[in-house]
Amino acid sequence: MKTTVALIGAAGAMGTRIRNTLAPIPEYEVLHVETPEGEARLTAAGVTPTPMSDAAPPADVVVLAVRDDLIGEAAAQVVPLLRPGAIVISLDPAAPYAGELPDRADITYFVTHPSHPPIFDIMEEESPEARRDYWGGGLARQALVSALIQGPEEHYEIGERVSRDMFGPISRSHRVTLHQMAMLEPALSETVCATCLTVIREAMEEAIRLGVPREAARDFILGHITVELAIIFDALDWEFSMGAKKAIEAAKTDLFRPDWRDIFTRERLDASVANIVRREDD
Repeated sequence: MKTTVALIGAAGAMGTRIRNTLAPIPEYEVLHVETPEGEARLTAAGVTPTPMSDAAPPADVVVLAVRDDLIGEAAAQVVPLLRPGAIVISLDPAAPYAGELPDRADITYFVTHPSHPPIFDIMEEESPEARRDYWGGGLARQALVSALIQGPEEHYEIGERVSRDMFGPISRSHRVTLHQMAMLEPALSETVCATCLTVIREAMEEAIRLGVPREAARDFILGHITVELAIIFDALDWEFSMGAKKAIEAAKTDLFRPDWRDIFTRERLDASVANIVRREDD
């Protein structure tokens, strides 16, 4: 028996990735839903679009493959059309955490997000193409994190199976709560990690501006990122030198507020997620 999937945002970057991974799996019947502009892109790619009004009622699973700031609008259109027991999958915790999904007790809400291939695991992939699949585009293995927001327990297994098929190959699958997933993204992965890496890039550019040759600065910092990540995350049985430890401790007060960990508090997390789901034209 086939699972009917209504893929909302089927022409976007994530929607394209999902439709390409689900297309060869015979257990799925995928209905591709898009805006008029998106429908033109689907048609040009040889994919037949389905109107929302035709795709939603028979759907067993709905995948919201749209931007964070548009999920509330898309969900408001599709959820009233769903049959009882349908499963709605969000690909990011921001909109569900912010309360952007319509209140309807007889459907399931599920959120899933791939981790992207871990830096040390990707080095062990067999093919050169997989070793360069930094995003997780179907070649390199990556972990999966999912949460059942509401709905019967047996729907977690269905949501996880669909998620594995969308984002495979999957190395490990982790079940968390919605709040824990919001701590992972945006707090851990974006607020902390992406910000710190952005500062590293800006610091490299500053060294270049002050006279260090660009290629020397790039080789030096990327090499140090590799070994320092290996030390910090216990992939290498080594430790920083005494001089490096002194530099780290001295720099923390220059680069970070002493109470920077408050980004994980409910208040700061709420504010961060609210900013993410705010419409760009608001």
